[in-house]
Amino acid sequence: MKQQGVHPEDAEGTSDAASRPDTADETEQDPAKEPAEAPAPVSPPGLEDCDDTHAEEVEGDEPLLPARVHRPSDLMRLLVGFLAIVVLLAIAAFAHGTTSGLEQDINKGTGQAPDLLIKIAGLASSIAILLVPVAFAIERLIKRDGLRIADGVLAAVLAHGVTLATDLWVAKAAPGSIQEALTQPSPGDIHALTDPVHGYLAPVIAYMTAVGMSRRPRWRSVLWIVLLLDAFSMLVTGYTTPFSIILTVLIGWTVAYGTLYAVGSPNVRPTGRTLMAGLRTVGFHPVGAAREEAVDTENGDRGRRYFVTLEDGPPLDVTVVDREQQAQGFFYRAWRNLTLRGFATRSSLQSLRQALEQEALLAYAAIAAGANAPKLIATSELGPDAVMLVYEHTGGRTLDSLADEEITDELLRNTWHQVQALQSRRIAHRRLAGDAILVDRSGTVILTDLRGGEIAARELLLRMDVAQLVTTIGLRVGAERAVASAVGVLGPDAVADCLPMLQPIALTRSTRATLRRLSRERAQRERDAILEASRQTRLARAEEASEGSTPVLEKPDKKAVRAEQRAEKRAIDEALDEAREEDLLTQIRHQVLLIRPQAHVEPARLERVRPRTLISFIAGAIGAYFLLTQLTHIEFGPLVANAQWGWVAAAVLFSALSYFAAAMALLGFVPERVPFLRAVAAQVAGSFVKIVAPAAVGGVALNTRFLQRAGVRPGLAVASVGASQLFGLGCHILMLLSFGYLTGTEKTPSLSPSRTVIAGLLTVAVLVLVVTSVPFLRKFLVTRVRSLFAGVIPRMLDVLQRPQKLVTGIGGMLLLTACFVMCLDASIRAFGDDSTSLSLASVAVVFLAGNALGSAAPTPGGVGAVEASLTLGLIAVGLPKEVAAPAVLLYRLLTLWIPVLPGWLFFNHLSRKGSL
Repeated sequence: MKQQGVHPEDAEGTSDAASRPDTADETEQDPAKEPAEAPAPVSPPGLEDCDDTHAEEVEGDEPLLPARVHRPSDLMRLLVGFLAIVVLLAIAAFAHGTTSGLEQDINKGTGQAPDLLIKIAGLASSIAILLVPVAFAIERLIKRDGLRIADGVLAAVLAHGVTLATDLWVAKAAPGSIQEALTQPSPGDIHALTDPVHGYLAPVIAYMTAVGMSRRPRWRSVLWIVLLLDAFSMLVTGYTTPFSIILTVLIGWTVAYGTLYAVGSPNVRPTGRTLMAGLRTVGFHPVGAAREEAVDTENGDRGRRYFVTLEDGPPLDVTVVDREQQAQGFFYRAWRNLTLRGFATRSSLQSLRQALEQEALLAYAAIAAGANAPKLIATSELGPDAVMLVYEHTGGRTLDSLADEEITDELLRNTWHQVQALQSRRIAHRRLAGDAILVDRSGTVILTDLRGGEIAARELLLRMDVAQLVTTIGLRVGAERAVASAVGVLGPDAVADCLPMLQPIALTRSTRATLRRLSRERAQRERDAILEASRQTRLARAEEASEGSTPVLEKPDKKAVRAEQRAEKRAIDEALDEAREEDLLTQIRHQVLLIRPQAHVEPARLERVRPRTLISFIAGAIGAYFLLTQLTHIEFGPLVANAQWGWVAAAVLFSALSYFAAAMALLGFVPERVPFLRAVAAQVAGSFVKIVAPAAVGGVALNTRFLQRAGVRPGLAVASVGASQLFGLGCHILMLLSFGYLTGTEKTPSLSPSRTVIAGLLTVAVLVLVVTSVPFLRKFLVTRVRSLFAGVIPRMLDVLQRPQKLVTGIGGMLLLTACFVMCLDASIRAFGDDSTSLSLASVAVVFLAGNALGSAAPTPGGVGAVEASLTLGLIAVGLPKEVAAPAVLLYRLLTLWIPVLPGWLFFNHLSRKGSL
């Protein structure tokens, strides 16, 4: 929809309701509803002198901008402020001597100030601290910026509430060291203490921060002078402490940015009309501007793009980048910088000036290298919060939008020639996705989106570009053509060198998402093939039975049943082999290896730290801290001396017996013959694997590998372990409910369950209702359950043909749980007496709950989660802390830490024997 342009100075308060809806990078808003107060467009330098008559001739097509935006920078400042408050309180709590010495030095230095100066400063600051906010509010209201004033008032109210809550916490519940650091005896009343947080200063700071005073140097200078005078007078007169002043400033600052992020900041993005006015300041005469559809990019900061028509020349492509878009993707980039090595990332935070200079530099460098890239012809600022880059128009379509038959071998070669030109000058593009490759009407390939590139790039970055482009092309034309086109231009050695970079973490965000989608589709096709093969086999069997080949009343022959089962397994295996497909990256590796068999394919280490490792470290640190805080209050000398070693020996025996029970629980769901003692050895080896992998992952992988090496087909091995896990989950839930019921009825004469059990059951019922009522969650659950049962149910049919196997499996699960419960009970009795003993039902409930949390925790062996849950659970059911902590420590030593060494020995032994 076209609309008449308005000069930026006359556009304040106007609505863009007539324009089309907003695009993907801005919040959707109903075009029928005007915002309460639209922000005034920002005028670039020199626009005040533009000819208004000329401005009225300009037409623009601009989506409606939202009245408010949630800035990631505000959230970042909120988190920084909160972290600073935590650090300040930690220093006050643990560095008592430092805080006391600091206060004495400040009091000694300020005590020499003249009394008259102190009184003047106190009087001036007391008056100014109230007048400055009022004056600023009047100035903003005159300029019709009422929304900012409303934000400031809301932030001030919230800051006042936070100060009251902080004062109450310090007075009633804070440690003594924090209270001493934030308060001191009041000069007017030695029996009273000063306020920990200034109830009037924090709201003022929050107000002035929320209204945006930091962007107005004169007002900012006045505010800092007033704050320094007030702090000086309060310190000298003894009404506050240094830590109190710092805490007050941090609370006001943090609350202000929290308010701004919650309610949103007024949108000051330049509109299309502001853009066209800015174009006139650099010598262009635009007559129309149309906003291009936004594209989700790797970092979210690609900028808004416009197609601009001129009165006297060819059209232009203009990119506008503002501070809001510059901040988009900040947390994603920060996470990449944390987890990836330095050469694989770029700076997570750039100023507008740096972004402008980098994009301009890359544009000029690419053209100088001989590559086809958009030609940059002008740059300019659009006020203090935005910049624009003006390019010659490059019409065409992206590689993603081309039809498959339009992607010819010649087009692919031209694309690789452009990349070769960049790499000849050590220029890395860093984002060679399908939407960054443009093809014009003549078939010329143009590389766009150079903003994230890098000059003087390292060799690894150049290889990452090759890996990215061969993957991008492979997604469209297949691995064979993609590799052939790359080899034809770059040569086989250059393509082979990129294989270590051919891993998902080195690809763009959009490419990784596409690969994940294709992987899900392949897995779904495989599941459908298995289900279809099973269905066809059963139909054929039913047809044979209906034709009278197998009498219905006659008892079926065992050999015939086994033959049918083998036939069904062969049909499933054949269907799975036909449906199984390699992923694209594997196909690319195979194509390159056909050309260079000696190529190095081991993936390069790009990650500095893996997310799972980071989570494991944090969880382990929390668990260790919790455990140490519990153990510091326990005297282990008398405790060990008075320990009952008979119960310790019993705990050791139950721990050893658990490995035989685990082997029974596994082999009960494997119809094939597997040596029992070797299965026991594999379970002992699992004690070592649990230390290097989460509890719910390591055991499953080891058992699956063990069954495969024992002669069980891979698909059947996975199904057997899945069946064992599924039955184990069911038994775990049933036993938890049963023992919970018994625990609730132990201390009551009736058999009615306790309120805790009823509340737990109701909670589970509510969660089930929520999951089944939400379409997304229901679809997710159904998909996962269907994939699980697709392989498990046929395997369970095999097990049901052998009741003794099923009895062995279920009996092994019950025996395994009993061994662990008895081990924990023996550990408790080893350090307690008759007065501290618990019933087996209570111990079983604590163990089952702790084991569930340990299986869900991402830490190896459930470290931290299991210790914390077991200790808290035992204390909750009435066991003293002095007994619960050492009992849990002994139980974990016997079931987790001590078996590590024999587990490592068995793991190496089985590996040498080819059993793992």
